[in-house]
Amino acid sequence: MTKIDTYIQASTRDNTRRSYQGAVRHFEVEWGGFLPATADSVARYLADHAESLAINTLRQRLAALAQWHIDQGFPDPTKAPVVRKVFRGIRSLHPVQEKRARPLQLDQVGQVSRWLDDAIRSATTVGDCTAQRRYTRDKALVLLGFWRGFRGDELTRLHVEQIEAVPGQGMTCFLPRSKGDRQHQGTSFKAPALASLCPVAAYRDWIEAAGLDRGPVFRSIDRWGHIGESGMHINSLAPLLRSIFNDAGIAFSEQFSGHSLRRGFANWATSNGWDLKTLMQYVGWKDVQSAMRYVEAADPFARMQQDGRLSGLAAPDNRVP
Repeated sequence: MTKIDTYIQASTRDNTRRSYQGAVRHFEVEWGGFLPATADSVARYLADHAESLAINTLRQRLAALAQWHIDQGFPDPTKAPVVRKVFRGIRSLHPVQEKRARPLQLDQVGQVSRWLDDAIRSATTVGDCTAQRRYTRDKALVLLGFWRGFRGDELTRLHVEQIEAVPGQGMTCFLPRSKGDRQHQGTSFKAPALASLCPVAAYRDWIEAAGLDRGPVFRSIDRWGHIGESGMHINSLAPLLRSIFNDAGIAFSEQFSGHSLRRGFANWATSNGWDLKTLMQYVGWKDVQSAMRYVEAADPFARMQQDGRLSGLAAPDNRVP
């Protein structure tokens, strides 16, 4: 690989690169399409998968095909009118509600943290070093992920040497690359030190227990308690969180994912008076549309229902006079 190839590869996030490669492979190998593709073949590809793939998946497949053609110096067939019309037609005839991760609520964060504290104490008492390390890691993962509002891939890419944690003050996490960092300048994220459910204390406990002074923060731990050298794979994050939540007694644990921590924090922040601009700056969203996908709209009648002010209201009289 030449230096130019190295820099070109570094310009695209690893997750995006892998997903695009998979999309192109699906079009060419599994569906039997030819590259470079014609607009008609892309339109047929969309039509053949209109009922089996989600709209967002089809959109991602189009983006991958577009990028392949641009990289190879061919005209982009996905911009052709026939492709655009077919895609709009699919959206019209196959509307689906967007699936979103279940947000982790603050009381559930507390429930998980207390369960992990008990598990850590029990493991320490019986001398189970493997379990003690695993539960300590899991507590740091949940608390830092929630209070920082990290994406799943951001959590898995944190490095010890890029984090400064001061007890009682807070911590700063630097990420050389993030989804919202279009200029690839790197972004620093701050997390608070709290009296309870503290991400700083949980992080320091994990680093001390694991003996880490550099490299990835969150790593795999085998059955013998050996800590991996590389960072946790993004695909293992959601199953791990579901397992933690299930063991802690959280209902509907199978509905949670890596985005549950981010969505949970966003909902907690808005319910506690954070304005949208402050939340966007803290979490790292660049546009309002992205932010609103994570924030659940408040029920305007919720407070009245809690106060009992709706109970005496009569049903509307819909009779025609």
